[in-house]
Amino acid sequence: MKWIPWLLILPVVLIRGFTTLYPILMTVKNSFFNISILAGINEFIGFKNYLKVFSDPKVLTSISFTAIFVVVSMILHVILGVILALILNMKFKGRRFLRTIVLIPWAMPAVVAGMAAKWAFNDYGLINDFIRWFVPGYQNSWLINTGTARAAVIAMDLWKDLPFFAILVLSGLQFISGDIYEAAKVDGANGIQSFFRITLPLIAKNVLTLCIPFTLWRLTTFDLVYSMTSGGPGEDTALIAYRITTEAFTNLNVGYASALAMLLFVVMAIFSWLNIRVMNKFDS
Repeated sequence: MKWIPWLLILPVVLIRGFTTLYPILMTVKNSFFNISILAGINEFIGFKNYLKVFSDPKVLTSISFTAIFVVVSMILHVILGVILALILNMKFKGRRFLRTIVLIPWAMPAVVAGMAAKWAFNDYGLINDFIRWFVPGYQNSWLINTGTARAAVIAMDLWKDLPFFAILVLSGLQFISGDIYEAAKVDGANGIQSFFRITLPLIAKNVLTLCIPFTLWRLTTFDLVYSMTSGGPGEDTALIAYRITTEAFTNLNVGYASALAMLLFVVMAIFSWLNIRVMNKFDS
């Protein structure tokens, strides 16, 4: 009778295995082929797709912005996320209500947030109107200039996911006993000293753990760019995940898109491995 549980879960295992393993194996296979659906081409070309990556200016631009996007976004996630978590951990009237509504941006679909941001950052949108309260006559085409368009994308990414990061950090703060702070206060420690010597060391592992999935999500961000800038101006805000989608479903270069996807997979795997190694050293 021990085989009955295995028999019952077998259909789920087979379906899940097929829907997971088959796409991965096909992506690996397609990355070594020149597959152009419009031209009807399907020929083996070895590593040419991978070598093309390092000479494709569009892909190099996407890699450059992806690196900037991930690094800047994660640094701000950690700094601002910890600050927001500390604020939400304070005792004040309406704290529970604030903890609830702060998650509204995270619950909003990224496509909806991107479409709203597209209007907010245009010449006569909410952002310019707000700035004109302090700087009369201010005018800026945020999504037309490279620097401001990239800043707008990073800002929207922070606006959407920062609250979720903060709530998860808050869960770590909840496990720190108030008695520790009381003892530190008796010993003469002020608020800043308590933060750097008590709070930060105790939540450091929690923050490092959160950095793994949040960084991987930044690497695979597609929908926000798709709905907000469509990769523009030019190709300057086209993240690598957006470039992969464009090559696969717009240009129909399936082989080249598969090679880009495999390189992204390798980068994500290396990052996860390094992060786990750092966490293991942190534990020891």
